[in-house]
Amino acid sequence: MNYPIGTITPKQSPISRADGEGSVQVKMDPTVKIDGAKVFSVYGKGGIGKSTTSSNLSVAFSMLGKRVLQIGCDPKHDSTFTLTKSLVPTVIDALEQVQFHAEELRVEDFVYEGYNGVMCVEAGGPPAGTGCGGYVVGQTVKLLKEHHLLEDTDVVIFDVLGDVVCGGFAAPLQHAERALIVTANDFDSIFAMNRIVSAINAKAKNYAVRVGGVIANRSAGTDEIDRFNAAVGLKTLAHFQDLDEIRRSRLKKSTLFEMETSPGLETVKQEYLRLAQALWDGTEPLEARPMKDREIFDFLGFD
Repeated sequence: MNYPIGTITPKQSPISRADGEGSVQVKMDPTVKIDGAKVFSVYGKGGIGKSTTSSNLSVAFSMLGKRVLQIGCDPKHDSTFTLTKSLVPTVIDALEQVQFHAEELRVEDFVYEGYNGVMCVEAGGPPAGTGCGGYVVGQTVKLLKEHHLLEDTDVVIFDVLGDVVCGGFAAPLQHAERALIVTANDFDSIFAMNRIVSAINAKAKNYAVRVGGVIANRSAGTDEIDRFNAAVGLKTLAHFQDLDEIRRSRLKKSTLFEMETSPGLETVKQEYLRLAQALWDGTEPLEARPMKDREIFDFLGFD
């Protein structure tokens, strides 16, 4: 029996198949593109606050009157948690329910409305150890186009798993206009940022995506970020300090725009609104030159 690309085939004897055979593999359709909307992909070290940043940036865009779609690209599927107040079913969940016959899906099976009208999709991921996240990203964009959801969208934000720069989770870069990197003022975050820049530059050879800039997060200071930016050609677009209200917003299943205001939190909200406006107006592409691993170790002063 012939199976569509991307389906999970019935189990076979381990002796009769090679490792990886029958898994969810990636084959991106080059004709599936996002037209009309401004598209941003958010990357950064795992645990750095990408989902918090993405969700609040989505709300900020919506506060500016834009129609926003946020796509979570992580098997953990919690990117839109504060927007929807729950862990919504993923695209992979929905596809499994219909035996991967995508034509049987309805919009309400995989798209959920979040705070202030932000539309939310969790792409999810293939079963652990069995495939590539790029398939999931490709199928998600394809479904959104088939249901004409992208025609009514001004801004699309991809919130992407950790600092993984493999072909699969780099797939959102094929759709994005600008890639944004979330980082803290520490070695591990900056090291991850350096590798992400390399991935973006690789995709930029064949796609329109370019580095948009850096979002400094959970950091009182930015001295190491600033030094690294100057050395490789990056630019900080926004700075969010490590406020307790930001930590508590996640526990309360809330975006920052729903939290009880305080002087510090009001400053953060205004910074998100300023960032959203700057991104909407357009940022210059950055020609960043990432360092080699040994070079960045020496540059940041680690033995």
